[in-house]
Amino acid sequence: MHAVGIVLLLVVLATAVSTFAGRLRVPAPSLLVLVGLGVALIPGVPALHVPPQAIALVVLPPLLYSSAEELSLRDLRVVWRPVTILAFGLVFASAAAVGFVAVAVTGLPPAMAFVLGAVLSSTDPVAVTALGRRLALPGRVQVLVQAESLFNDATSLVLFKVAVGVAVVAGGAVDLPAAGWELLLLGGGGSVIGAAVAGLVTLVRRRTTDPVLETVIALVTPYAAYVLAESAHTSGVTSVVVTGVLLGRSSHRLTDAHIRLQLHAVYAVVVFLLESVVFSIVGLELPELVRGLPKGSGQWPLQALALAVVLIAVRVLWTLPLTRTVKPSRGRLSWRVAGVVTWAGTRGVMPLAAALSIPLTGTGGTALAGRPLILVLTTAVVVFTLVVQGLTLAAVVGRSGLALEPEHTAREEADARDSLNRSGLDHVEHLATLEAVPEMVVDRVRRNLSARLDRSPDGPDGGNAEATYRQLRREVIAVQNAELHRLYDEHLVSDTTRRRLQHDLDREEAALGSP
Repeated sequence: MHAVGIVLLLVVLATAVSTFAGRLRVPAPSLLVLVGLGVALIPGVPALHVPPQAIALVVLPPLLYSSAEELSLRDLRVVWRPVTILAFGLVFASAAAVGFVAVAVTGLPPAMAFVLGAVLSSTDPVAVTALGRRLALPGRVQVLVQAESLFNDATSLVLFKVAVGVAVVAGGAVDLPAAGWELLLLGGGGSVIGAAVAGLVTLVRRRTTDPVLETVIALVTPYAAYVLAESAHTSGVTSVVVTGVLLGRSSHRLTDAHIRLQLHAVYAVVVFLLESVVFSIVGLELPELVRGLPKGSGQWPLQALALAVVLIAVRVLWTLPLTRTVKPSRGRLSWRVAGVVTWAGTRGVMPLAAALSIPLTGTGGTALAGRPLILVLTTAVVVFTLVVQGLTLAAVVGRSGLALEPEHTAREEADARDSLNRSGLDHVEHLATLEAVPEMVVDRVRRNLSARLDRSPDGPDGGNAEATYRQLRREVIAVQNAELHRLYDEHLVSDTTRRRLQHDLDREEAALGSP
């Protein structure tokens, strides 16, 4: 009951915080971390202990799945080279840099310093997606940041396992061939299982028309992908990401408008609740972890700041050469793009879950030196990135000049709507020449598409005309859906515009009622 009460309190608190965050135009995750930190400092508030298994199994799968579904596979094909370089090279570089600096400024043993570097080496997809929703970044820049955070898990997880193995086993050595094989097993195995789950879910959803069953399948899918991959000793996170990317690309072909709208509403609630709880937990846990530090660790705030600065510096230097391949750099090195990609690469709950899973003792039964400090430094860096980078990310994007102007987005959407309406009108005119539909119905749909203002009643034969009208409108919407995906496949509209227009078409089709 104690845990349930805390969760309910966090949900209520998060709802109020998110409301104020929207009014203040600040990212809700950043404000949730600050509020959680403030609540934890209130005298008498009970300490919060969250098992890392609970975060990994209950919270992460649906959040990762939702983030992966939002990823544009079309744009990912364009930026896969820099994403691969970041997901591998930058993770190793960040881990090494943090490890060396941690030895110098914190006094941690080298093995434990490398554990800390592995924990902090990758960005967090949950935090990156939550902060990035408010920004109007160019499509390739947004996909670069989001895809990197989704796909660098396997690399950092292998580094973490190797580092923990060295720290736990006294005098342990790094077996590079074994580490390479484990990386292939985690990433490759997780990808195979994720693709298999996506294929199976596709077969099931094509044969399901019940909205309740569709919703249950959508909610169970990320957990199934995660559990199956972890049971096979591969990367559950990679499996969920691959499943989400593949299903997100084909979702418009698997379900109808009614089900898509319902799934969108259900997942919006689930994501809001889980993100609210998880970001509040980050703030709530820091004071309790600080109280558990041994004496003589009073310099941890400066140490955490030094580590955060190192992560930012390494990220800038690593991403700068890659900006040549990302629009709108036009083939030149772009400090603006590098700065935005760096500042958007926040840490979040996944590093915290990894740090909490560090064993308490080594093989000899002795406590691992530095584990409490690693937990505090990890949480402090996470809080720093979520608060400092989160609250200033919009300003950085604005100063960089990369943000898409509202007029640009509105013009792109208006042009796309015009194209959809023209394709619908062409279909109606084709039917009119065939005289396959009553002229009254054709005229009504024609006027609806031309002005979108027609609400006049039907003629004497209103019942039949209404049914024919609805059927013709469904045909027109199907044509418009095809036109929308043509525009998207030919890179004439962004993924954001495609999703917005798809949602509008779904609402319009749902308003027509069941066929």
